Formats: sequence, structure tokens, C-alpha cells
Amino acid sequence: MSITVEEKNKLMKEYATKEGDTGSPEVQVAILTSRISTLTEHFKTHKKDNHSRRGLLKLVAQRRKLLDYLKGKDEGRYLDLIKRLGIRR
Repeated sequence: MSITVEEKNKLMKEYATKEGDTGSPEVQVAILTSRISTLTEHFKTHKKDNHSRRGLLKLVAQRRKLLDYLKGKDEGRYLDLIKRLGIRR
């Protein structure tokens, strides 16, 4: 249910704002989005896994907080990120 190290490194390189960036909101949201999509696929086959569902809700809330922070800090970066990730319609 977790993402692999290679996938995490790929996301860090793709969404980094500068060289060696591992903690910017863009990188964190990209990693959380990957984990959320993995868990969402898990629930398609395991409908009664409520323990993992709670973890999913925590991940979604954490991503929402980071997106709210980014929107307040720089709305252009926020709009670019949600468009690149395809998380808002």
C-alpha cells in the first residue's frame, strides 16, 4: 500500500522547486496524492478495510492542509500544482 522508493524519488525530481528539494509543499502534496491513489485502488477490492480507510482520511486531510497553505502563500503555484496533479476539476 505504500509507494516505492523509486516512485518517491521520481516524484521529488518532477515536482521539486529547486535542486535537492524534498520538503516543499509541491513535493509533499505529490507524494500524498500518490499514496491516496494507491489506497483508493486498494479499497476497490477490500471494501471493509476500515482501519486503512481511517489512514486514507488522515492523508486526505493532510494534503488539504498543505494545499490550503500553498494557496495562501502563492496562488499561482497552487493552481499550477492542482492542474499538474489533476486533483481538482
